[in-house]
Amino acid sequence: MTSSKMLRRLLITMIALSSAVIADDGETEFGGHTKFRLTGQSYPDQSVFRDLVGRDSLDVTGGLRLNLKSRKNRWSIDAAYQLLALHGDSVELGRLLPAGTEIFFPGLPNDDRRLFDLTHVIRDSGDTILLHRLDRLTIGYASEKAVIRVGRQALSWGNGLFYAPMDLVNPFDPASVDTEYKAGDDMLYTQYLRDSGDDVQAAYVVRRNPDNGDVESGESTVVVKYHGFLGETEYDLLLGEHYGDTVVGLGGGKSIGGAIWRADIVATHTDIDTYLQVVTNLTYSWNWFDRNMSGAIEYFYNGFGQRSGRYDAASLANNPDLLDRVIRGELFSIGRHYLAGSVLIEMTPLWSITPTVLANLDDPSGLFQLVTNYSVSENIAFLGSINVPVGPKGSEFGGIESNSPDRYLSGGAGLFAQIAWYF
Repeated sequence: MTSSKMLRRLLITMIALSSAVIADDGETEFGGHTKFRLTGQSYPDQSVFRDLVGRDSLDVTGGLRLNLKSRKNRWSIDAAYQLLALHGDSVELGRLLPAGTEIFFPGLPNDDRRLFDLTHVIRDSGDTILLHRLDRLTIGYASEKAVIRVGRQALSWGNGLFYAPMDLVNPFDPASVDTEYKAGDDMLYTQYLRDSGDDVQAAYVVRRNPDNGDVESGESTVVVKYHGFLGETEYDLLLGEHYGDTVVGLGGGKSIGGAIWRADIVATHTDIDTYLQVVTNLTYSWNWFDRNMSGAIEYFYNGFGQRSGRYDAASLANNPDLLDRVIRGELFSIGRHYLAGSVLIEMTPLWSITPTVLANLDDPSGLFQLVTNYSVSENIAFLGSINVPVGPKGSEFGGIESNSPDRYLSGGAGLFAQIAWYF
């Protein structure tokens, strides 16, 4: 069966099930949004990207998302349909770059690794990609103490704000501007609530090997997390197997005065080595000149990162555990020591600005972002950002060395503008 036919059948099935719930006095929610986005990117003189597309690039992205949720007694159905289109220079640029560099221009989502292929590409030619997909498709059961969900769903764990080593399934890029919806994966999820208030969560994510399309245990994730309380301190214990590697994690959070401290420590044992990742952060809210403000500062140690501080292709090739995680889209940092910080400033009840800095302490290099969020009306929101990388050539944010002499995988200042209409 083609993915297009599967999408149609699944949509018909979900609508039929939801109609049955409605007819039987169930609760149903239907909504969604449309988003229109412009992304502009400049390239410095010695950038490989400039050689291919010129001094700058422009991309236009449009999206429609339809969310459907139905509940009847203990049963629930959750589905989300997406129609996505991307038109611009990055589409063609992604095709021109050698294998492994597609991480710079990931394009639109695909289901190459997922158990079910619920994505159908309508058009992929020239500088345009058009596709539709199901990002959520879940049937759930909930009792007073237990929750069971099966199907495509999202999972978010850990205490990281910018960097999230305990968030094993589709974490956000720390530089992401729009983080409204996390990509879903095909999994079985369970949760059990104890009388003490502690809870146990478990997830089994089934994946395919993208090279042959077969379901393989070495591609899957099986993980259990215990969330508990010790007085006013919360803690997490994690144990699992992720792509064949053993993962053990410890995390927690505590209120300190008017601030909140959080931290995660994650150890991963692979066939090559054992790696440690540590993230710790502090958040604090205050009022200044009659404006609400909220600040965060975070340190991240990435044991998978380059010990040598070199990020050229030859050096990265000697660190396959790092490359695997970057290519899979679960790690976005190739150095070892990072510091991040942001301050959300509420200019008015409808308008906020957030300056953010992501810094590689070893280079040193960094990315400065100025994000603005404005509620135009009850159903319309504007989201925008200015992104400025800073650092010397050969550094992570200043530009990684390419295979061509005196050419770097580097970008200059960029702009992001998005308007969203919710219904």
